[in-house]
Amino acid sequence: MDDGLRPVRYDIALALQQLTAADPKLGALIERVGPFALRVKSTHSPFEALLESILYQQLHANAARAILGRLLAGFGDYHPRPDQLLAAPEEMIRAAGVSRGKLLSLRDLAAKTLDGTVPTLPAIRQMSDTEIIERLSAVRGIGTWTAEMLLIFRLGRPDVFPETDYGIRKGYLLTFGKVKAGKPVTADMLPKPEQMQRRAARWKPWRSVASWYLWRAAELPQSTRF
Repeated sequence: MDDGLRPVRYDIALALQQLTAADPKLGALIERVGPFALRVKSTHSPFEALLESILYQQLHANAARAILGRLLAGFGDYHPRPDQLLAAPEEMIRAAGVSRGKLLSLRDLAAKTLDGTVPTLPAIRQMSDTEIIERLSAVRGIGTWTAEMLLIFRLGRPDVFPETDYGIRKGYLLTFGKVKAGKPVTADMLPKPEQMQRRAARWKPWRSVASWYLWRAAELPQSTRF
């Protein structure tokens, strides 16, 4: 069954070659993790992708998936159009398990899609990363991090670095920090975003690829150093 996931469209071999040359320590992580396996789901419109992002915020994936399923069931097992979401009774949406705050965010997303603040899929593909983040951050409940996730995992943009992400910060610490193997990582040990940005400058224009490897670093057994 087709899950809608597709390989990214940029040159992965070139990205890995240039990242390794620019930062040998990152190159060691790349070698340890192995092939770049990011797949993007580009079939959804920005409205549909952000609707799911809002529902998944601060919830376990299984709980969010169940809420999404119940919500879509109310619209015939399809993503609703923005006008349909706005017209749907509040009781129907809340019955799916959507909180009051997320309901307000979903309605604002729908309204801002209809007024053009949230672009269509063809339009967003022509926009810069900065413009996309600015436009999407105007929606209630959508911040920079959520917009960055859309850039990486939906649009397949190659040069995004979500320096506030916990997994990225942990992976950075484990890869570049002075942490003894096996020692638990605590919040006060995590690097500052500004510090990370300075090193990440050498990873341009492939910071999304570097980010993917930092996420993997946070998941690897820490029995050895990179």
